Amino acid sequence: MRSTFPGFALEKGRCFGYNPDMTAHAASKIYVLLGPTAAGKSAVAMEIARHCGCEIISMDSMQVYRGMDIGTAKPSPAEQREIPHHLIDLREPWEDFSTAEYVGLADAAISRVAANGGIALLVGGSALYLKSLLHGIVEGGKADWALRRRIRAEAARQGSPALHRRLAALDPARAARIHPNDLRRIERALEIHEKTGRPPSELARQWARAGSRYDAEMVGLDLPRALQMERINARVDRMLADGWLVEVRGLAGGAGLGRTASQALGYGELARVASGEIALEEAIERIKARTRQFAKRQMTWFRGFGASVEWLRVSEADRPDTLAVRVMDMLGLGKQRED
Repeated sequence: MRSTFPGFALEKGRCFGYNPDMTAHAASKIYVLLGPTAAGKSAVAMEIARHCGCEIISMDSMQVYRGMDIGTAKPSPAEQREIPHHLIDLREPWEDFSTAEYVGLADAAISRVAANGGIALLVGGSALYLKSLLHGIVEGGKADWALRRRIRAEAARQGSPALHRRLAALDPARAARIHPNDLRRIERALEIHEKTGRPPSELARQWARAGSRYDAEMVGLDLPRALQMERINARVDRMLADGWLVEVRGLAGGAGLGRTASQALGYGELARVASGEIALEEAIERIKARTRQFAKRQMTWFRGFGASVEWLRVSEADRPDTLAVRVMDMLGLGKQRED
């Protein structure tokens, strides 16, 4: 049976094509503010929403979890009361949450905002969520946890670089984009290849050529590397001062974190502090280093959107309110601001 999009098929019950609802939202207008972690997106988005009456739709893969508030930089209860926020606090930390679920819920939220005459402003740092929302879902079937456990067992025996070499033999293009120690992305690429029999990079190329499901105006915040590092370090310190370790201890005392939530930056390191495995100082350095690496990867992913994203260079002197005015003009929201 063929899918509705060229080059994608349903074979042996395994979908490795797109969400078939590709064009249903093509006429809908959305506005997107993206950027790496600690870029200041949330503060700028709040200012934009105050000026334009926007409703904010989260594009953060970890803010969907209840109780993971400090470490995910979740908008405060007061901010959520002031400005409507969507797709926050959807699941318990021990529950899984997929990209396909996100797209379905985001579609529904955007439709509700539009039906009420509002403006949907998507804000966050998940390039996969944004890519899937705009172009549909491409996947090699659902996550196969038995297969992933086998891959991880092999990584434990042989090391991630050995699996990376195997991926390089199967799909050189994809392997070239993944660090040899990035086990999560290596395992997903190997999983897709095993379940579809096709190189993940081939699917990605066809995905990139797909038309957009939305009429999207997108602006990204871009920081100089030194400022980015400074902000990341300051944010980690601030989160710890605000009680992040206490938050993690509370989660550890409950049902714990599931497969998806456990990928959140910093939570694993602080859980090891809570259990006495490592010192807090060591955890802090690891969290800051991981966050810097993650921010760098985010920018690589965002650059993949090409000319569809207009970038705004941020300086140390820029304030959220002044940045908001510039972003609104770039997004074409200046008219709403004047009205």
